[in-house]
Amino acid sequence: MSPEELGVLAEAGVEVVGENRAQDLEAKYALHGDLFRWHFIGHLQSRKAKTVNRICELVHSLDSESAAKRLEIPALVQVNLAGEESKSGVPPEQLEAFLEHSPVEVWGLSTMPPFARDPEQSRPYFRLLRELAERFGLKDLSMGTTQDYRVAAEEGATFVRVGSVLYGREPGQETPTQ
Repeated sequence: MSPEELGVLAEAGVEVVGENRAQDLEAKYALHGDLFRWHFIGHLQSRKAKTVNRICELVHSLDSESAAKRLEIPALVQVNLAGEESKSGVPPEQLEAFLEHSPVEVWGLSTMPPFARDPEQSRPYFRLLRELAERFGLKDLSMGTTQDYRVAAEEGATFVRVGSVLYGREPGQETPTQ
């Protein structure tokens, strides 16, 4: 969404928005600041942690020790359950060690399964993430977007990214503000 479009969300009663680029986060915050609670949902580069710390209350995408060392707010660890090279995330087999050494408060886990038109194809990934969270005693799960949020909710999601449905866009046309 463009910074100008965000005002519609505030008018509709939306309280929390997510952004996946630090530079876009700054621009949108400059226009809409205290209208929302801000979450960072994109790949967190260490050098952008200062911006995210200043604006956001939660990061959904922690996946590196270098970013964790610079983060001052709680986070969800992003897990790359499908092993997709195009996506960030901690491999499931490295999650325990990552959690043990994390210098930040971890509230839960997040994932982005491979895109599928049939929401049921995402269910195994959501279920596995829930099982990992339960194993490590974590309460929050960020999973699901417009095309599969119902399945994500059934599997225990506490956060979903539904930006495109709010603006009448088709699934698969996700935008930075979700």
